[in-house]
Amino acid sequence: MKDIGVIPNWHKRNSNLVVEKIARFFENRRIRLKVADKHQADFYNEESLAVQLSSWEKSLKLIIVVGGDGTILRVARDLACWNVPILGINLGHKGFLAEIEVEQMERFLQYIATGQYSFQERMMIEARLKRGEEELGFYLALNDIVVSRGPFSRIIKVEAYVNEDFMESYSGDGIIISTPTGSTGYSLSAGGPIANPTMELFVVTPICPHSLYNRSVIVNGKDKIKLRIDSRQVQVVLTVDGQVRFALEDEDQIVVSQSKQKVMLVCFDDYSFYRMLHQKLKA
Repeated sequence: MKDIGVIPNWHKRNSNLVVEKIARFFENRRIRLKVADKHQADFYNEESLAVQLSSWEKSLKLIIVVGGDGTILRVARDLACWNVPILGINLGHKGFLAEIEVEQMERFLQYIATGQYSFQERMMIEARLKRGEEELGFYLALNDIVVSRGPFSRIIKVEAYVNEDFMESYSGDGIIISTPTGSTGYSLSAGGPIANPTMELFVVTPICPHSLYNRSVIVNGKDKIKLRIDSRQVQVVLTVDGQVRFALEDEDQIVVSQSKQKVMLVCFDDYSFYRMLHQKLKA
């Protein structure tokens, strides 16, 4: 019989209290639980959680993540390869990824205990960073891939191609390539549209464009997007899910495509994306 794993972000306030409540709940029902301690799951460690928690692989039927959206993004990127459903309990401010708020926790844990849950598959994207003929990095993201100017830089220029066809040259603070899941994140703040997270598409959104006509573009999830940096003597940064960063140089290319890997997020019978969206946006 497989266990339920609990991965808390111990750096979050009140994480101890929430983990204690979860452990007590499942212990009273004689359901086996594994809780990652501060050394097993260190979110400040650059080493993947899949490596830190390697002894857990193939032993879990469900992962409960205690933290905010950033915590869930890290777990999703690192552990998507385990193909285990992930349930988020929100300790952050306004979480779109976390299915449960702490105040509602016990009711939903009861659903978990009785097996009254399902999961949604969410599209992930992958980015390959190329400098000349050399591939410098491979990145997986659930929310977005962002190319933006450094903290003291001037306007940058990024050329965007779809399937090798030139689409647009963006001048401004940068460009966001978002999944439907990430459409409620940075892309939304930059004026991008909201997409149902079960769809398979890209949202391409410029950041503070130095133009009056630049708008978001919806791109088919089967297409490939290539970004080419055209900004000499200006700091440009590649950011993955707002967490992983890499300094770019002029003429670097980032090729973004849909990943074969998907993330499974737990949902319940009464889940409605549009009802949740209304509740989150009015909060």
